[in-house]
Amino acid sequence: MKRLVFAFVILACCVAASASGTPKRPRILGIARVKILTSDISAARSFYSKVLDHAHDCNWCEGHPGRSFLVNWNQGIALLNAPSPAPADLIEEIDFAVDNIPQLRRYLVVDKIPVSKPNKPEDDYLKVTDPEGHPIGFLQRSGMPALTERQNQSLESALAAKLRIIHAGIIVRDQAAEDRFYKDVLGFHVYWHGGMKEGEDHWVDMQVPDGTDWIEYMLKVSPNADHHTLGVMNHIALGVADIKSETARLRDEEVVPILEQPKIGRDGKWQLNLYDPDDTRVEFMEFTPTQKPCCSEYTGPHPKP
Repeated sequence: MKRLVFAFVILACCVAASASGTPKRPRILGIARVKILTSDISAARSFYSKVLDHAHDCNWCEGHPGRSFLVNWNQGIALLNAPSPAPADLIEEIDFAVDNIPQLRRYLVVDKIPVSKPNKPEDDYLKVTDPEGHPIGFLQRSGMPALTERQNQSLESALAAKLRIIHAGIIVRDQAAEDRFYKDVLGFHVYWHGGMKEGEDHWVDMQVPDGTDWIEYMLKVSPNADHHTLGVMNHIALGVADIKSETARLRDEEVVPILEQPKIGRDGKWQLNLYDPDDTRVEFMEFTPTQKPCCSEYTGPHPKP
Protein backbone atom coordinates (compact mmCIF):
# COMPACT_ATOMS: atom_id res chain seq x y z
CA MET A 1 0.00 0.00 0.00
CA LYS A 2 2.82 2.37 0.91
CA ARG A 3 4.52 1.60 -2.39
CA LEU A 4 1.29 2.41 -4.24
CA VAL A 5 0.91 5.73 -2.43
CA PHE A 6 4.58 6.57 -3.11
CA ALA A 7 4.20 5.78 -6.81
CA PHE A 8 1.10 7.97 -7.01
CA VAL A 9 2.95 10.88 -5.38
CA ILE A 10 5.86 10.53 -7.80
CA LEU A 11 3.48 10.44 -10.76
CA ALA A 12 1.63 13.53 -9.52
CA CYS A 13 4.91 15.41 -9.11
CA CYS A 14 5.99 14.50 -12.63
CA VAL A 15 2.70 15.67 -14.06
CA ALA A 16 2.94 18.94 -12.14
CA ALA A 17 6.50 19.48 -13.29
CA SER A 18 5.53 18.81 -16.86
CA ALA A 19 2.61 21.24 -16.62
CA SER A 20 4.77 23.94 -15.04
CA GLY A 21 7.25 23.55 -17.87
CA THR A 22 4.61 24.32 -20.52
CA PRO A 23 4.95 27.97 -21.45
CA LYS A 24 1.87 30.12 -21.07
CA ARG A 25 0.76 32.20 -24.02
CA PRO A 26 1.68 35.84 -23.39
CA ARG A 27 -0.88 38.55 -23.89
CA ILE A 28 -1.66 39.53 -27.49
CA LEU A 29 -2.79 43.14 -27.17
CA GLY A 30 -3.74 44.29 -30.65
CA ILE A 31 -2.45 45.36 -34.05
CA ALA A 32 0.91 47.13 -33.84
CA ARG A 33 1.79 47.60 -37.51
CA VAL A 34 0.69 46.72 -41.01
CA LYS A 35 3.14 46.49 -43.89
CA ILE A 36 1.65 47.32 -47.28
CA LEU A 37 3.17 46.65 -50.70
CA THR A 38 2.99 49.31 -53.39
CA SER A 39 4.16 49.72 -56.97
CA ASP A 40 4.88 53.42 -56.41
CA ILE A 41 6.31 54.44 -53.03
CA SER A 42 6.01 58.14 -53.81
CA ALA A 43 2.32 57.95 -54.75
CA ALA A 44 1.50 55.68 -51.82
CA ARG A 45 3.42 57.91 -49.43
CA SER A 46 1.42 60.91 -50.62
CA PHE A 47 -1.86 59.03 -50.18
CA TYR A 48 -1.20 57.72 -46.66
CA SER A 49 0.34 60.97 -45.48
CA LYS A 50 -2.84 62.82 -46.46
CA VAL A 51 -5.23 60.17 -45.20
CA LEU A 52 -3.45 60.17 -41.84
CA ASP A 53 -3.74 63.96 -41.65
CA HIS A 54 -0.05 64.75 -42.37
CA ALA A 55 0.94 64.71 -38.70
CA HIS A 56 2.00 61.09 -38.55
CA ASP A 57 5.07 60.85 -40.75
CA CYS A 58 7.40 58.55 -38.83
CA ASN A 59 10.83 59.23 -40.30
CA TRP A 60 12.61 57.74 -37.29
CA CYS A 61 10.81 54.40 -37.46
CA GLU A 62 13.43 51.68 -37.64
CA GLY A 63 13.76 49.88 -40.95
CA HIS A 64 11.50 52.09 -43.04
CA PRO A 65 12.61 55.74 -42.71
CA GLY A 66 10.49 58.02 -44.89
CA ARG A 67 8.09 55.18 -45.66
CA SER A 68 6.44 54.68 -42.28
CA PHE A 69 3.56 56.48 -40.69
CA LEU A 70 2.63 56.69 -37.05
CA VAL A 71 -1.12 56.21 -36.74
CA ASN A 72 -0.96 56.71 -32.96
CA TRP A 73 1.46 55.96 -30.12
CA ASN A 74 1.19 52.19 -30.55
CA GLN A 75 0.49 51.65 -34.24
CA GLY A 76 2.12 52.28 -37.58
CA ILE A 77 1.85 51.64 -41.32
CA ALA A 78 4.96 50.76 -43.34
CA LEU A 79 5.20 50.90 -47.14
CA LEU A 80 7.34 48.43 -49.07
CA ASN A 81 8.19 48.16 -52.76
CA ALA A 82 6.14 45.41 -54.39
CA PRO A 83 8.16 42.79 -56.30
CA SER A 84 7.55 42.25 -59.97
CA PRO A 85 5.21 40.65 -60.73
CA ALA A 86 3.23 41.92 -57.76
CA PRO A 87 1.47 39.32 -55.57
CA ALA A 88 -2.31 39.20 -55.39
CA ASP A 89 -2.24 40.18 -51.71
CA LEU A 90 -0.63 43.58 -51.12
CA ILE A 91 -1.01 43.35 -47.33
CA GLU A 92 2.53 42.16 -46.82
CA GLU A 93 2.42 41.57 -43.07
CA ILE A 94 0.23 42.17 -40.03
CA ASP A 95 2.12 42.64 -36.76
CA PHE A 96 0.59 42.25 -33.31
CA ALA A 97 1.77 43.74 -30.02
CA VAL A 98 2.59 41.22 -27.28
CA ASP A 99 4.01 41.65 -23.80
CA ASN A 100 6.69 38.95 -23.92
CA ILE A 101 8.39 37.85 -27.16
CA PRO A 102 10.73 35.20 -25.64
CA GLN A 103 7.76 33.57 -23.93
CA LEU A 104 5.74 33.67 -27.15
CA ARG A 105 8.61 32.04 -29.01
CA ARG A 106 8.72 29.16 -26.51
CA TYR A 107 4.94 28.85 -26.62
CA LEU A 108 4.84 28.61 -30.42
CA VAL A 109 7.73 26.15 -30.57
CA VAL A 110 5.86 23.82 -28.18
CA ASP A 111 2.90 24.02 -30.57
CA LYS A 112 5.27 23.14 -33.43
CA ILE A 113 4.71 26.50 -35.17
CA PRO A 114 7.79 27.44 -37.26
CA VAL A 115 9.05 30.85 -36.13
CA SER A 116 11.75 33.16 -37.43
CA LYS A 117 15.11 32.97 -35.72
CA PRO A 118 16.09 35.97 -33.59
CA ASN A 119 18.77 38.24 -35.04
CA LYS A 120 20.08 38.73 -31.51
CA PRO A 121 19.26 37.26 -28.09
CA GLU A 122 17.28 40.33 -27.03
CA ASP A 123 15.32 40.48 -30.30
CA ASP A 124 11.84 41.91 -29.67
CA TYR A 125 10.28 40.66 -32.92
CA LEU A 126 9.34 37.31 -34.39
CA LYS A 127 7.54 36.26 -37.53
CA VAL A 128 5.37 33.28 -38.45
CA THR A 129 3.25 32.30 -41.41
CA ASP A 130 -0.37 31.32 -40.93
CA PRO A 131 -1.77 28.16 -42.58
CA GLU A 132 -2.74 30.07 -45.74
CA GLY A 133 0.60 31.80 -46.15
CA HIS A 134 -0.14 35.19 -44.60
CA PRO A 135 2.94 36.59 -42.83
CA ILE A 136 2.14 37.45 -39.22
CA GLY A 137 4.59 39.27 -36.97
CA PHE A 138 4.75 39.98 -33.25
CA LEU A 139 6.35 43.02 -31.64
CA GLN A 140 7.13 43.49 -27.97
CA ARG A 141 6.12 46.84 -26.60
CA SER A 142 9.10 48.32 -24.77
CA GLY A 143 8.57 52.07 -25.15
CA MET A 144 9.62 54.64 -27.71
CA PRO A 145 13.26 55.49 -28.50
CA ALA A 146 14.81 58.78 -27.45
CA LEU A 147 13.61 61.46 -29.85
CA THR A 148 14.80 64.89 -30.92
CA GLU A 149 12.69 67.98 -30.15
CA ARG A 150 11.32 68.01 -33.69
CA GLN A 151 10.42 64.35 -33.49
CA ASN A 152 8.76 64.91 -30.13
CA GLN A 153 6.59 67.63 -31.65
CA SER A 154 5.55 65.23 -34.40
CA LEU A 155 4.85 62.55 -31.80
CA GLU A 156 2.70 64.94 -29.77
CA SER A 157 0.65 65.61 -32.87
CA ALA A 158 0.29 61.88 -33.46
CA LEU A 159 -0.80 61.29 -29.89
CA ALA A 160 -3.60 63.82 -30.39
CA ALA A 161 -4.91 61.83 -33.35
CA LYS A 162 -8.22 60.03 -33.09
CA LEU A 163 -7.37 57.40 -35.70
CA ARG A 164 -6.35 53.85 -34.91
CA ILE A 165 -6.05 50.60 -36.83
CA ILE A 166 -8.90 48.42 -35.59
CA HIS A 167 -8.68 45.52 -38.04
CA ALA A 168 -7.07 44.09 -41.13
CA GLY A 169 -8.79 41.85 -43.67
CA ILE A 170 -7.30 38.78 -45.34
CA ILE A 171 -8.74 36.37 -47.88
CA VAL A 172 -9.35 32.96 -46.29
CA ARG A 173 -10.04 29.77 -48.24
CA ASP A 174 -9.83 27.19 -45.43
CA GLN A 175 -11.53 28.61 -42.36
CA ALA A 176 -10.98 25.48 -40.28
CA ALA A 177 -7.21 25.63 -40.82
CA GLU A 178 -7.10 29.33 -39.98
CA ASP A 179 -9.20 28.74 -36.86
CA ARG A 180 -6.75 26.13 -35.62
CA PHE A 181 -4.02 28.77 -35.80
CA TYR A 182 -5.75 31.98 -34.70
CA LYS A 183 -8.32 30.47 -32.34
CA ASP A 184 -6.75 27.31 -30.92
CA VAL A 185 -3.10 28.40 -30.80
CA LEU A 186 -3.22 32.18 -30.44
CA GLY A 187 -6.47 32.47 -28.50
CA PHE A 188 -8.40 34.76 -30.84
CA HIS A 189 -12.19 34.57 -30.61
CA VAL A 190 -15.12 35.45 -32.88
CA TYR A 191 -16.15 39.09 -32.36
CA TRP A 192 -18.86 39.11 -35.05
CA HIS A 193 -19.70 37.17 -38.20
CA GLY A 194 -22.12 37.74 -41.05
CA GLY A 195 -22.80 37.77 -44.76
CA MET A 196 -24.72 39.33 -47.61
CA LYS A 197 -27.73 37.24 -46.55
CA GLU A 198 -28.87 35.84 -43.23
CA GLY A 199 -27.52 32.38 -42.52
CA GLU A 200 -24.29 32.70 -44.52
CA ASP A 201 -20.89 34.09 -43.63
CA HIS A 202 -18.75 36.26 -45.87
CA TRP A 203 -16.91 37.86 -42.98
CA VAL A 204 -15.70 36.46 -39.67
CA ASP A 205 -14.04 38.89 -37.27
CA MET A 206 -11.43 37.19 -35.08
CA GLN A 207 -10.61 39.43 -32.11
CA VAL A 208 -7.30 39.33 -30.27
CA PRO A 209 -7.52 37.66 -26.85
CA ASP A 210 -6.30 40.65 -24.84
CA GLY A 211 -7.62 43.69 -26.71
CA THR A 212 -10.22 44.90 -29.18
CA ASP A 213 -8.53 44.73 -32.62
CA TRP A 214 -9.28 41.90 -34.99
CA ILE A 215 -8.42 40.05 -38.17
CA GLU A 216 -11.29 39.79 -40.61
CA TYR A 217 -11.60 36.56 -42.57
CA MET A 218 -12.83 37.45 -46.07
CA LEU A 219 -14.60 34.28 -47.18
CA LYS A 220 -16.09 32.99 -50.44
CA VAL A 221 -13.82 35.10 -52.65
CA SER A 222 -13.59 33.83 -56.21
CA PRO A 223 -10.20 32.34 -57.12
CA ASN A 224 -10.50 34.36 -60.33
CA ALA A 225 -11.14 37.68 -58.55
CA ASP A 226 -9.73 40.70 -60.38
CA HIS A 227 -7.16 43.15 -59.01
CA HIS A 228 -9.72 45.61 -57.64
CA THR A 229 -11.71 42.90 -55.84
CA LEU A 230 -8.53 41.55 -54.26
CA GLY A 231 -7.73 45.05 -53.05
CA VAL A 232 -11.19 45.35 -51.54
CA MET A 233 -10.77 42.08 -49.66
CA ASN A 234 -7.17 42.48 -48.45
CA HIS A 235 -7.55 45.72 -46.54
CA ILE A 236 -7.01 47.72 -43.37
CA ALA A 237 -9.57 49.61 -41.28
CA LEU A 238 -9.05 52.84 -39.37
CA GLY A 239 -11.41 53.38 -36.46
CA VAL A 240 -12.95 56.84 -36.04
CA ALA A 241 -15.45 58.33 -33.62
CA ASP A 242 -17.59 60.02 -36.27
CA ILE A 243 -17.60 58.92 -39.91
CA LYS A 244 -19.40 62.06 -41.11
CA SER A 245 -16.87 64.49 -39.67
CA GLU A 246 -14.01 62.34 -40.98
CA THR A 247 -15.60 62.30 -44.44
CA ALA A 248 -15.97 66.08 -44.27
CA ARG A 249 -12.27 66.44 -43.43
CA LEU A 250 -11.22 64.27 -46.33
CA ARG A 251 -13.58 66.04 -48.73
CA ASP A 252 -12.99 69.63 -47.58
CA GLU A 253 -9.22 69.30 -47.65
CA GLU A 254 -9.39 67.49 -51.02
CA VAL A 255 -7.19 64.82 -49.47
CA VAL A 256 -8.06 61.95 -51.81
CA PRO A 257 -10.88 61.17 -54.23
CA ILE A 258 -13.96 59.87 -52.42
CA LEU A 259 -15.52 57.42 -54.84
CA GLU A 260 -18.09 55.95 -52.43
CA GLN A 261 -20.47 57.48 -49.92
CA PRO A 262 -20.47 56.54 -46.22
CA LYS A 263 -22.85 53.70 -45.41
CA ILE A 264 -23.88 51.44 -42.56
CA GLY A 265 -22.44 47.96 -43.03
CA ARG A 266 -24.08 44.66 -42.21
CA ASP A 267 -22.29 44.83 -38.88
CA GLY A 268 -24.28 47.94 -37.94
CA LYS A 269 -21.30 50.31 -38.11
CA TRP A 270 -20.84 53.37 -40.31
CA GLN A 271 -17.99 52.99 -42.79
CA LEU A 272 -16.30 54.81 -45.67
CA ASN A 273 -14.05 53.13 -48.22
CA LEU A 274 -10.99 54.75 -49.81
CA TYR A 275 -8.43 53.11 -52.09
CA ASP A 276 -4.70 53.68 -52.25
CA PRO A 277 -2.91 54.00 -55.63
CA ASP A 278 -2.65 50.20 -55.89
CA ASP A 279 -6.35 49.64 -55.05
CA THR A 280 -5.73 48.43 -51.51
CA ARG A 281 -8.81 49.42 -49.55
CA VAL A 282 -8.50 51.70 -46.54
CA GLU A 283 -11.75 51.48 -44.62
CA PHE A 284 -12.80 54.13 -42.14
CA MET A 285 -15.14 52.58 -39.57
CA GLU A 286 -16.85 53.93 -36.48
CA PHE A 287 -15.78 52.25 -33.28
CA THR A 288 -19.27 51.20 -32.23
CA PRO A 289 -22.42 50.15 -34.11
CA THR A 290 -25.31 52.57 -34.54
CA GLN A 291 -27.86 49.86 -35.24
CA LYS A 292 -28.36 46.16 -34.59
CA PRO A 293 -26.01 44.05 -36.72
CA CYS A 294 -27.25 41.37 -39.05
CA CYS A 295 -26.57 37.69 -38.65
CA SER A 296 -24.99 37.56 -35.17
CA GLU A 297 -24.49 39.54 -32.00
CA TYR A 298 -21.16 41.02 -30.96
CA THR A 299 -19.34 38.83 -28.46
CA GLY A 300 -16.42 41.06 -27.48
CA PRO A 301 -15.67 44.62 -26.42
CA HIS A 302 -15.77 47.38 -29.05
CA PRO A 303 -12.61 49.40 -29.77
CA LYS A 304 -12.30 52.93 -28.44
CA PRO A 305 -10.39 56.03 -29.61
